[in-house]
Amino acid sequence: MPALQRDEAQTRARLLDVHRYDIALDLTQGEDRFGSRTVIHFTARTDGDTFVELRPAELHSVTLDGHPLDPAALDDNRLPLTGLAPGAHELRLDATMRYSRTGEGMHRFTDPADGESYVYTQLFLDDVQRVFAAFDQPDLKAVFALTVTAPTDWSVLGNGIATQRDPGHWTLAPTPLISSYLVAVAAGPWHSVRTEHAGLPFGIHCRRSLAPHLDADADEILDLTRRCFDRYHQIFEEPYPFDSYDQAFVPEFNAGAMENPGLVTFRDAYVFRSAVTDTERQTRGVTIAHEMAHMWFGDLVTLQWWDDIWLNESFAEYMGYQVLAEATRFTDTWTDFAVARKGWGYDADQRPSTHPVAPAPEDVPDTASALLNFDGISYAKGASALRQLVAWMGEKDFLAGINDHFARHRFSNATLADFIDSLARATDRDVHAWAERWLRTTGVDTLTPVVREAADGNWSVSVEQTGSPDGTRPHRLTIGRYDHDRTTTGRLVPREPLTWDVPDDGARSATGGRPALLLLNDQDLTYAKVRLDPVSWDTALGALSGLPDPLTRAVVWNAARDMVRDGELAPTAYLDAARAHLPYETDLALVQGVLAFARTQIADRYLPRTQRHTALATLTALSRDILRRTEGPEHGSEAGLRLTAVRAFIHSATTPEGIQDWLDDGSVPGGPRLDPELRWRILGRLATLGAAPLDELRAAIDAELARDPSATGREGAARCHAALPDPAAKQAAWDALFTTGGPAALSNYLFTATAGGFWAPEQLDLLRPYVARYFTDVPALAAARGPALAEAAGRHAFPAPFVEDHTLHLGEACLTDGNPTPALRRKLIDQLDDLRRAVKVRAAAENA
Repeated sequence: MPALQRDEAQTRARLLDVHRYDIALDLTQGEDRFGSRTVIHFTARTDGDTFVELRPAELHSVTLDGHPLDPAALDDNRLPLTGLAPGAHELRLDATMRYSRTGEGMHRFTDPADGESYVYTQLFLDDVQRVFAAFDQPDLKAVFALTVTAPTDWSVLGNGIATQRDPGHWTLAPTPLISSYLVAVAAGPWHSVRTEHAGLPFGIHCRRSLAPHLDADADEILDLTRRCFDRYHQIFEEPYPFDSYDQAFVPEFNAGAMENPGLVTFRDAYVFRSAVTDTERQTRGVTIAHEMAHMWFGDLVTLQWWDDIWLNESFAEYMGYQVLAEATRFTDTWTDFAVARKGWGYDADQRPSTHPVAPAPEDVPDTASALLNFDGISYAKGASALRQLVAWMGEKDFLAGINDHFARHRFSNATLADFIDSLARATDRDVHAWAERWLRTTGVDTLTPVVREAADGNWSVSVEQTGSPDGTRPHRLTIGRYDHDRTTTGRLVPREPLTWDVPDDGARSATGGRPALLLLNDQDLTYAKVRLDPVSWDTALGALSGLPDPLTRAVVWNAARDMVRDGELAPTAYLDAARAHLPYETDLALVQGVLAFARTQIADRYLPRTQRHTALATLTALSRDILRRTEGPEHGSEAGLRLTAVRAFIHSATTPEGIQDWLDDGSVPGGPRLDPELRWRILGRLATLGAAPLDELRAAIDAELARDPSATGREGAARCHAALPDPAAKQAAWDALFTTGGPAALSNYLFTATAGGFWAPEQLDLLRPYVARYFTDVPALAAARGPALAEAAGRHAFPAPFVEDHTLHLGEACLTDGNPTPALRRKLIDQLDDLRRAVKVRAAAENA
């Protein structure tokens, strides 16, 4: 499918005004196809030629102003419209479309728990044409009016209020002016919880088999929704611009969620069917707040072209964390952001594929290149830049600029320049210069304190700043100062922090003796890697868990993480710090983040194979310590810490001892009881370890699937079967992964589950033949199955455990000779860069 070029979109926007779409979808034509009829009302400003996009299974008829056009003129996804005269036009198209199994276009899912089927649209970024014909670009906004024919036992949801005229026939209220990629439909026998708030209908929806779990959390979800809604109305002058607010938790959704106006779709993993930590509940809350922010950033005011992704995603990311912290019980969201999101941005910004938060227009020439920029830079780095902007210009002026932006561009499109102009009108700061340094450059600055001590006990500090080839940025940050607590060993007490502008403030002198710990970027207000001076690092190693604020501890842990990745701190030193301090850590997000990095990066990739067993033993011992600390009814408030430790113990187990007993007993001594999620985790680890004869393991997997015949259970079984240390199991999993078409081709979620079980560091000898096969087979898979599966194949099916130069050579040859699709190429570039870094870190560890 040819990608839409930016210059083509600009030409079409100059030619056309698009007014209204009347769309009729027929979802009663079987399991593979659906009917789609579209009427587009538009005006041509001048004489000219253009095209409309559509990807049908069959195009039955086309008429333009009542005159038939030849359906055979459809060339791939483009139908030419030639000889347009100035004035009003009506284009009618009647087509049959294909359902998707990859989360793109109109996705269809049949629930194995009860046999019920569900469909929903995901039209971002250019998948509208998989569902109906459209002038598919964000700056041709229009009114969309839909009717839907569905099975009579289904309900239908959409951007506007849905009304059932008679059984099986639904009408959706016409939208205001929105972009084509934001149109949404979800249909099926939904379980719904409905309410009203601020005079608008609100609803949450899921498939029927998840009804008890949604009902259990409905009060929390709706309370968060109402609180965030009210907070946005306090800070935004423009009211919510749509007629209803539905949130549908849909199956096999590729992203976390999608901001369709009036109908936000979420992955239904957010309907928790097993125990979760409070941090995971907070993550769901952040996603709710993030998508609601999009109702203004993205839906009301929409980017003109995809080079301004940050106008959507960076703002929603920032607002999601900030508004949830301001409006709900989840007040420590920025700690979770620091440990769970910020590293995503730092890592992406140091790869060859990095790009500015706001790329130059010529760097986003088409929709294919735009799709690649939905990454840690557009989300985490962009949100970090906005947090720094607020610290620099003040929240009052920042919000004034936002409200000016909404007022000027409501129901229209805007650019970076438009937004910066709105900010500039609200402040006397030079926002244009700030934007040029922060939004148009790449790379991460590194900030290092330089401390000089005088004989009289006085001291001074300056900040050494290094950056990328694009140069360094200005930073407004806080320098924390901490002393040892004289009354409690291992605790640190803060002095008054220093506010610092880098590089403007130069060196500062101070009296009273140097503190035990100096911490740049305390409270994490800017986006930069930080280093600690030797005295401060020694203090941190000895008293990290004694720092009073979790966000301060997060900054130190991130510094340690970055130092490991940059080859400045031995991976074993990070493990030693985790072993020493995590048993005393009270913040869930920190425990989860540090354990994840220690397990998946240090143990699996950065340490030599000969040291991996010791690393895993360290992590199981650490997990045991947390379990001991959280035993007993008096520790009920620490259930999340206990659950996190149980998960870490399972994934780090080197023998079946302990976890097999848990599985047999159905419970961890002292709790928790094993729910389906924990049972599948244990089975997956036992399968990877080959902890029993293969026939017994297969029987155990099949028995667990019979016990849990849900979609999640099916994914768990696929992961476990792929994890078995058996040549036949590996070949079967490989064949399933690389089937490119037909009913045997895996859905997106089953693909990810199978790939997740396949590659195991414990099985390198068995898996070695598949490394070369991956680079041979993956380009064809990506080409056949599209961007979503290409991204999954690059992310989850990559042979990450093989931290070797040979893997690098094979990957580089694939990039040169394999002709990977853009989505796959981007993932391979990123994976190979991470692998290259891991090879260097491992080599240094081997030589230490």
